[in-house]
Amino acid sequence: MSSHQSHEAHPIISVNSLWKVFGKKPQIALEEPYRSQSRAELQQELGLVVALRDVSFQVYPGETFVVMGLSGSGKSTLVRCLIGLIEATSGELTVDGDDITTFDARDLREFRRSKMAMVFQNFGLLPHKNVLDNAAYGLEVKGVDRDDRYSVAREMLDKVGLTGWENANQRELSGGMQQRVGLARALAVDPHILLMDEPFSGLDPLIRRQMREELSLLQSEIQKTIIFITHDLDEAITIGDRIAIMRDGEIIQIGTPKEIITQPADDFVKEFTQGISKTKVIDIEHVVSEPDVVFSPTDSHELVRTKMEQANTDYAIGLDPEEQYLGILCRDQLDAAVDHTIHIDSLVDSSIVSVLPDTTLDEALTFLSDQNLPIPVVDESNAFIGVATQPDLLKVVASDL
Repeated sequence: MSSHQSHEAHPIISVNSLWKVFGKKPQIALEEPYRSQSRAELQQELGLVVALRDVSFQVYPGETFVVMGLSGSGKSTLVRCLIGLIEATSGELTVDGDDITTFDARDLREFRRSKMAMVFQNFGLLPHKNVLDNAAYGLEVKGVDRDDRYSVAREMLDKVGLTGWENANQRELSGGMQQRVGLARALAVDPHILLMDEPFSGLDPLIRRQMREELSLLQSEIQKTIIFITHDLDEAITIGDRIAIMRDGEIIQIGTPKEIITQPADDFVKEFTQGISKTKVIDIEHVVSEPDVVFSPTDSHELVRTKMEQANTDYAIGLDPEEQYLGILCRDQLDAAVDHTIHIDSLVDSSIVSVLPDTTLDEALTFLSDQNLPIPVVDESNAFIGVATQPDLLKVVASDL
């Protein structure tokens, strides 16, 4: 997941009260009493289909914004409005401060060419061109000369892990590789915004999961503004900074993966998120507690042993005078130390992994399987925050079952 900029930045995309109604005289659906009627009532009474109803959201520079919903929820219509393939019935849609609902055909062409690149589900590769020419195609359309476009295309193919495949043709590529070529082609034109419409849904589950992880890693490097459309919640949570959940043409909830899963807005979202484990989105800082015993490097062996006995615990956390984390000391190591003049901090177990506060519980649980001790949590500068104990972690896991 990318560390997108704070929301003090100006949004790069701003959608305000967007409506799309299909049928004759669609404007009627925006007037009362129809405006507040359900989709089914409007279809029955007026023969109009409300594909988007009063949709508003903002996307910030460098953010991966996921729009998700089941089929028929309106997400595909929203994408088509965003690139001007469908004209909105009403509302505002600004990209970089320009309202694209006011664009003519020439403006739209230029907009699609320079501001926004798309990656589709069906790859959209040109079968008669090799990988390099496919990746360079967007630049060719823009009139960039051959050497320059090949140089950029090679760089992008390298980014998506396809160096060495430049001369291959489409038939030689797996689905995942074809999708990587599509991504390289989109990145080659250096768009402000990457629009990804269910890009991985045609791939088998294993490749799909791999592509998600690769996209997350790539995004942390390129920091593009990405709008990602999916019907798969697992996918949304893996790659999204924020997620908008749609149903019947409306946005039901917008939030971070953690907010969506731990604070669902209604029963629909709750049901939607039921299969997703909370451990994927809850950070370890939420289960951090104070250790029972803390010692400093100047403490004697006897003092630390007494503290452990009084607290009825088998471990102690070493901190220096600046509260920097030194390591964990186990009672076994203390008992095994014959020479009591040895500085106590030289007995600590330095093999115990410490983690940052934004480590997910999922990641933390993998450390626990290797050790019975609590997990020390420290900040970027190694200042000690607290420990996450096995019982606390397992409590969250149990609440998921």
